[in-house]
Amino acid sequence: QLQLVESGGGLVQPGGSLRLSCTASGLNYYAIGWFRQAPGKEREGVLCIGTSGGSTNYADSVRGRFTISRDNAKNTVYLQMNSLKPEDTAVYYCAAHPFCAPRRMNYWGKGTLVTVSA
Repeated sequence: QLQLVESGGGLVQPGGSLRLSCTASGLNYYAIGWFRQAPGKEREGVLCIGTSGGSTNYADSVRGRFTISRDNAKNTVYLQMNSLKPEDTAVYYCAAHPFCAPRRMNYWGKGTLVTVSA
């Protein structure tokens, strides 16, 4: 059982940056995706990184602003979020699957809240 734990959320002003972390023992053997769910909206995929480090972008709205990376020595995947906008406000979740497949993720974290507001 993979237990994913997200951290790094918080309140940030528009234009600011945050880095989210997703950590779990054994995480290195899985592709990790970041998803988000804004109030009143469906959950959407953001980015996913495979075990070899290749990434897939699921949301055009974050292209050029968000990046995903992994540090296998730390069993951690990061979501670097720059130039944040109020519409990025959401609960952000990480999820795991043997490969990047947003509708087939096996394991989910509990989420971390990101609020972008002045």
